[in-house]
Amino acid sequence: MPVRSSQPSWLLSLLLVAITVLSVTPSLRLLVSAGTQLGLGDQSPFWQVMNAASTWRALGHSLYTATLGALVSLFLGAIFAYSITLTNIRGKHWLVFCFMLPMMIPPQITALSWLQLTGPASPLLNTLGIAPALGSPQPLYSAEGIVLLLGIQSAPLVFLAMRSSLINLPAELIEAARISGASNRRVWRDIVMPLSRSGMIAGVFMAFVSNLGNFGIPAMLGIPTSYYVLPTLIYQRMAGFGNSVLQEVASLSILIGVLALLGVAVQQRMQKGSRYALTGHSGKAHDIDLHRWRPVLEATLVLVLSIILVAPLLALIVSALVPAVGVPLTLDTITLAAFDEMINHQGSTLRAGQNSLMLAGGAALVIMACALPLAYRLRQLPERVQTSVVTLIEIPYALPGVVLAIACILLFARPLPIVNVVLYGSLWIIFLAYLARFLVLGLRPVMASLGQVDTALEEAAQLAGAGTLRRLVDILLPMLAPAVFAGGLLVFLIALNEITVSALLWSAGNETLGVLIFNLDEGGESVLASAISVLVVLFVALLMALLNMLAPKLPKGVIPWRT
Repeated sequence: MPVRSSQPSWLLSLLLVAITVLSVTPSLRLLVSAGTQLGLGDQSPFWQVMNAASTWRALGHSLYTATLGALVSLFLGAIFAYSITLTNIRGKHWLVFCFMLPMMIPPQITALSWLQLTGPASPLLNTLGIAPALGSPQPLYSAEGIVLLLGIQSAPLVFLAMRSSLINLPAELIEAARISGASNRRVWRDIVMPLSRSGMIAGVFMAFVSNLGNFGIPAMLGIPTSYYVLPTLIYQRMAGFGNSVLQEVASLSILIGVLALLGVAVQQRMQKGSRYALTGHSGKAHDIDLHRWRPVLEATLVLVLSIILVAPLLALIVSALVPAVGVPLTLDTITLAAFDEMINHQGSTLRAGQNSLMLAGGAALVIMACALPLAYRLRQLPERVQTSVVTLIEIPYALPGVVLAIACILLFARPLPIVNVVLYGSLWIIFLAYLARFLVLGLRPVMASLGQVDTALEEAAQLAGAGTLRRLVDILLPMLAPAVFAGGLLVFLIALNEITVSALLWSAGNETLGVLIFNLDEGGESVLASAISVLVVLFVALLMALLNMLAPKLPKGVIPWRT
């Protein structure tokens, strides 16, 4: 039974209401805009957008790239999930860490690194003497290039979903099949595949929704060849002028949101027929002995990681060390001029870095401060109400970032009532969008940890006369501090790399690092963009390593890439 405070809990309830309002209000404003436009008839901006050929062309491109990208994610994620969870290969922690890294790297950096790896201007290929002839087309400037990188970026989502299902397989079931004489292939076909289908479906649809809202990769690879998906079409429309631009992009964002929600609904429906009641011991990886095939599988996984991670990052580093794109790296051409230019001479770098650190750090700190009181108040609610509130809080994170960005523009385009302050065009609108979008990332670890805390300690403190605040600070906070910190660090890591929301909300002087990298590449300064990207990747890897160090002190599942 949850512990009921004898003191008034109106402050915690007020916090809960404020957080819920922050999460829901942007989406409600978008729905109000849609309803208003529908009431205007055939001449409304909504119907004009729906009848435009460019809308349906971008919709087709979005479905094509998101679907095929999800299939690429399934292929890569399934290979690593089955291999790492079910077999006795060595170095599992390092393999998981490296496989998760592409999801944590900003998508525009992923696209930039692959652009530096392929094509006739690749400094790495020119260094090795294997670059295509000058004038050859860049192969990644295509729908298939977008599909490939979307698949690599979202493959960890499939891996996480499938690994969760595979870890829950009862060991006795597999052992019984093997004792009965079933080969590893038979065990995989008749037991593992059917029982992991639910995780596979969840992972594929999560990858589909993620691909649908991805801006960085389609922008870097599609805009140069006028291949638009819905997020990049919205970006291009926002750059235009006219009285109906805001209504048009709102209509497009509603279309993306509907597609994302349909994807979630189809996923839930398909999963209903793929769930099985399992009994027995589970919760740890199975170690099927591969015998002589173990080195072969290990080498295969390392080779895949070398192709999808090491080679692009190496190309990015080489590109940052040469004076210009297309120049091979030699002892005569190697230079740190790009780093010197961006760090010491470009004011935009310092400004973008400060903006990103303030936005990501501020969001992380606020969410850390709210997570424990919010989780504590949620625990006191009836289970059905608690589930409903958590679902509302998850909406901004579940919807594509472009939908949230447009919703915030609609909500804050006019001055705020009473105070008469305009947030649009300032860092505050990005900050509020980050709070709404990433709150659930900081809340989940704390809720998971709080669920494991014995209520006897709190009950004893309450009987001794300790109030709600005293119990939170003196009893729960020391025990849950690692979860609070891990949640905040995860928020900081993901917010620092965010581009979809900030690409639509930024204004002159308020750019973030993601926007800076995108603008540099779009302006032809690929070497300078590579230099900043290398620094960002190093920072991301260090933060992930710090989270890895915290993992032993946290409940299972808090750190996504740790079991």
